[in-house]
Amino acid sequence: MLPIKNALAYVWRKKIKSLIIFFILLAISTLTLGSIAVKNATDAASKETFKNITSSFSMQINREVNPGTPRGAGNLKGEDIDTISKVAGISGYVKRMNIVADLIDHQLVEMPDGDQQLSEDRKQKFGRAIMATGINDSSKDDKFTAGTFKLVEGRHINKNDKNVALIHKDFAEKNKLKVGDTINIKSNTYDYDNVRKANKTTKVTVIGIFDGKNKGGVSSPQELYENTFITDLETTKTLQGSTDKNAIYQDATFFVNGSQDIDKVMAKVKEISSIDWEAYTLVKSTSNFPALQSSINGIYGVTGNLLIGTLIFGAIVLTLVLFLWINGRRKEMGIMLSMGISKTKIFFQFITEVLFVSIFSFIGAYFAGSAVSKVMGNSILKQVTSGIAEKLAREGKSANLGGGAEVDGFNKTLTSLNVHVSPDDMTKVVIFGLAIIIVSVLIASITLLSKQPKDLLMGDNSK
Repeated sequence: MLPIKNALAYVWRKKIKSLIIFFILLAISTLTLGSIAVKNATDAASKETFKNITSSFSMQINREVNPGTPRGAGNLKGEDIDTISKVAGISGYVKRMNIVADLIDHQLVEMPDGDQQLSEDRKQKFGRAIMATGINDSSKDDKFTAGTFKLVEGRHINKNDKNVALIHKDFAEKNKLKVGDTINIKSNTYDYDNVRKANKTTKVTVIGIFDGKNKGGVSSPQELYENTFITDLETTKTLQGSTDKNAIYQDATFFVNGSQDIDKVMAKVKEISSIDWEAYTLVKSTSNFPALQSSINGIYGVTGNLLIGTLIFGAIVLTLVLFLWINGRRKEMGIMLSMGISKTKIFFQFITEVLFVSIFSFIGAYFAGSAVSKVMGNSILKQVTSGIAEKLAREGKSANLGGGAEVDGFNKTLTSLNVHVSPDDMTKVVIFGLAIIIVSVLIASITLLSKQPKDLLMGDNSK
């Protein structure tokens, strides 16, 4: 009990020195807690974002050898998609078909700056054109699973639907449409992908309304989310003039049973000899969101470096302060050793002194950590995503990319972090803190503890 009593007495007597150590430990604990909390928030955001797409892969065209359709869209064969869907381990799939179609009785949502930048020829050919994506299950479309689009009214499209559509909320408001209303649309005869020169008209029933805003700039009204239709596949095939046998698809996403290894299933698919694997490629669905993955990895990198830097720098500063503190107690140590108090007990007293101070530092860090971690999270997120946004802007400009939903999904990044401090986080901070305290006290005191009592009492630094 003597070392504990002495420790308490010393901490109380040396208030200024105790306060200095308190603030050092408070800073270390708070920054460590913030780093851990931000990392955990990133884990949660990553899990939530990717929960619907981690066990799937998509079949796409290999643009190095396969340019796709005249407009550059995918040209997957329906029979290839059906063959892959029968591979063991695959639980289901969605296939998509993109077309350009014309409105007959309704109006497009205009671009923010109007259509001044559009040529008269383009206005004539595409002035009433919308982008339509046919799909057999809209709830599993990447744009919905990744949060680019959000269904706000009605229901999703399923494989049994025919002549139905999901439309954007702003388009519905502009044209005074609601769930249950019908819209007439027709083939766009100027679309490069309308190779069959189809000139069909069909009527679709609105079964759902979605919301979402473009993240990047747009160069035409067709790139606005507001002018995007999601329809069933029968509708797009009709407008394209194709049948089940000759229809081609933008891409297909295959879902793997949870008990299966996705890499092994993809390897099985690649063994299908009837598919031209030079023209097509398989891509894990998580790879379709490189900007999102980059933002997550970037936050992990910053928080990891911050955590390591805080622990190392904090340990160095604490060691230096403790070295000065303990060095000023040479005579006290000499007297204690002369009285027969063991070096172990003296070391234990030093540890106890710092531990008493650390208790208040840990308590302070727990209450300050919530606010600090949120500030840290927002700052790190802004830093990481702004860097990615600048990179994407440069790449998009050089590649002359548009601003439609497909591009925005590809460029999607984390937009927010729900940062909070948990007892588990605090437990980790205490463990890190105790480790730093023990190491710092050991380094700061080992030289003096190795000396003899007379050397300490005489102030001899030569031994």
